[in-house]
Amino acid sequence: MTELILTTYDWVPDLPRGYVRDLRVRWALEEAGLPYRVASVPFHDRGAAHLAHQPFGQVPWLLDGDLSVFETGAILLHLAEKSPALMPREAAGRSAVTQWVFAALNSVEMAGLPWALLRFGTDPVPEAMTRFLSLRLDRMEAVLAAGDWLPHGFSVADILMADVLRLVDRFDGLAAHPACKAYVTRATERPAFRKALADQMAHFAAAD
Repeated sequence: MTELILTTYDWVPDLPRGYVRDLRVRWALEEAGLPYRVASVPFHDRGAAHLAHQPFGQVPWLLDGDLSVFETGAILLHLAEKSPALMPREAAGRSAVTQWVFAALNSVEMAGLPWALLRFGTDPVPEAMTRFLSLRLDRMEAVLAAGDWLPHGFSVADILMADVLRLVDRFDGLAAHPACKAYVTRATERPAFRKALADQMAHFAAAD
């Protein structure tokens, strides 16, 4: 097996620690038991070498031999091909996981992330934005009340969905959606998540 190298920032401020998206990739790697190492790029200097791997100057990206993959959804689907712990092998399961990966990023995160970014700051959150998020959470509430995980069992789709909802929960945005909140609790109690979070926090703390 080729060496897997996860690249993230060398340091970030306190506020985003625990939420930088290399966490999603660390979590998947830990769930699958895939060996990897972590590399760093400067937070304050996003030059040509950085942009060659991540054209938006963000993190993370994953090196798998000569292959460089950016965007967490794409990285997780790439890793899912390597382990049945991340995605079922039968066609129906693969299809279900793939559609829920896109749902987490395109339907839920697009509502939750702008709301959370405003909550990070001091600007008021527009009522229309809160209503939009609530509608998305209403839909997820019905889905997550039906079982512990998304259809076809725990997968990379749950890693993405739980992390998206975890950010909303940081600002008590799941208070009216108990199934969503319980889902986040189940996900974040998994040993792989706990290790991924601890490793990310230690990584950034080491550069203080």
